[in-house]
Amino acid sequence: MGPRYLLDAFFGLLRLGIATRFRLGAPYWAWRVETAFGTDPAHRPSIYRRMRLVLDYAAWTSRMRRLR
Repeated sequence: MGPRYLLDAFFGLLRLGIATRFRLGAPYWAWRVETAFGTDPAHRPSIYRRMRLVLDYAAWTSRMRRLR
């Protein structure tokens, strides 16, 4: 996890936050959590694994925007 990855993740999360007006309870975020981790909390990964997956997703969104 290098500095480029962290910058991509930060800007990806910032862009998603701005797009959803930082309303983490909004339907988009509920849908993202459900599609990414399922509806059963017992089968979700640990909090550390989830945070890494969120960072991976955010970094991916930044890289995809750069490719446009």
